[in-house]
Amino acid sequence: MILAEGGLGTKWKEIRPALPRAAALSTVGVAVSVGVTAAGAHYLAGLDWRQALLIGAVVSSTDAAAVFSVLRSVPLPARLTGVLEAESGFNDAPVVILVVAFSTAGPVEHWYTLLGEIALELAIGAAIGLAIGWLGAYGMRHVALPASGLYPIAVMAIAVSAYAAGALAHGSGFLAVYLAAVILGNAKLPHAPATRGFAEGLGWLGQIGMFVLLGLLVTPHNLIDDIVPALVIGMILTLVARPTSVFVALMPFRVPWREKTLLSWAGLRGAVPIVLATIPMVSEVPGSERVFNIVFVLVVVYTLIQGPTLPWLARRLRLGDGEEAADLGIESAPLERLRGHLLSTSIGPASRMHGVEVGELRMPAGAAVTLIVRDGSSFVPSPSTVLRRGDELLVVATDPVRDAAERRLQAVSQGGKLAGWLGTGGPTGRSRHRHR
Repeated sequence: MILAEGGLGTKWKEIRPALPRAAALSTVGVAVSVGVTAAGAHYLAGLDWRQALLIGAVVSSTDAAAVFSVLRSVPLPARLTGVLEAESGFNDAPVVILVVAFSTAGPVEHWYTLLGEIALELAIGAAIGLAIGWLGAYGMRHVALPASGLYPIAVMAIAVSAYAAGALAHGSGFLAVYLAAVILGNAKLPHAPATRGFAEGLGWLGQIGMFVLLGLLVTPHNLIDDIVPALVIGMILTLVARPTSVFVALMPFRVPWREKTLLSWAGLRGAVPIVLATIPMVSEVPGSERVFNIVFVLVVVYTLIQGPTLPWLARRLRLGDGEEAADLGIESAPLERLRGHLLSTSIGPASRMHGVEVGELRMPAGAAVTLIVRDGSSFVPSPSTVLRRGDELLVVATDPVRDAAERRLQAVSQGGKLAGWLGTGGPTGRSRHRHR
């Protein structure tokens, strides 16, 4: 559920340019992080190599939900949010495979065999996730369900099916569910905002459940002996392993040092380490209780340290200017008999659609603004009606021009009335110039 919620909220146009960097962080970066953390846990905290490798693997997965929850007041550039989102979705799969391998097989003698198994499981999971996501999106767009409330349930059922199919095929179910959700979240499905809201609620319930589970499994008086090792390992992870993994993985890319610094500090841990820390316990690995206690202290303490300081660091690095207009949320309801769609969107405070006349929207033929709701009352606009912040627009669009109508609304929201004429609001609706 947590991975599905993350995938549904991932915007393809933001993560597409970040995929190479995210792939490097979720593979090379994970390997470096596991190695450095394990070495520190072994030589400085006195753990044996198996326990050290388990802890290194468990805490090497980042959680974008934790990062974005503390950065809502400081919006990051799309290139950074794309990297963080894609990395958090991709690095869960190799980390899970590593933890399972260290828990069941003991010390790995043939490391190249483990790398081959990881590559194979990731490939199988990716193929299944992409296939189920595409088939699910195609079916959702061509089948009319009897009630709007069934759309969110159907989307989550498709995501669960992707995980099940990936696991049954001995692939990475985690990667499968994330990729399937990414495709579904970017497929212009009916009632997409309602679906994302439903998935977000399930994701929060999942994370709350994981932390409750962690609390139930922890015995407070057993934590005393593991507090100092946890703080030492957390310091190694936060100040050495994570920055080293970021700088090494991003060496082939031209990434400014300020962005690397923020990415290094943004490696927050969330629900994933909680799940992974239970795997050694289930497998009855010697010393697994100590591993669990260390992970508990590490996640709690360093989340409390990194979380409040992350917005401050973003501002100090001048990466959270918040000047870019927010994307426009568009609700779509299918009109089956008319082969059309009813689009609903609101003009937010950062939207450059404020002050634009309806006629200046230049909607494609087959789409029209049919109703405006303003200050609790509705009226049919004329071409000279000036749009204002807080207005809700109802747009009717025929099926062939539905995507073009959405792109045009996004373009005007981000580029103003001259979007498309001054190089702003291109095919993806992304603004390329700032207007002061």
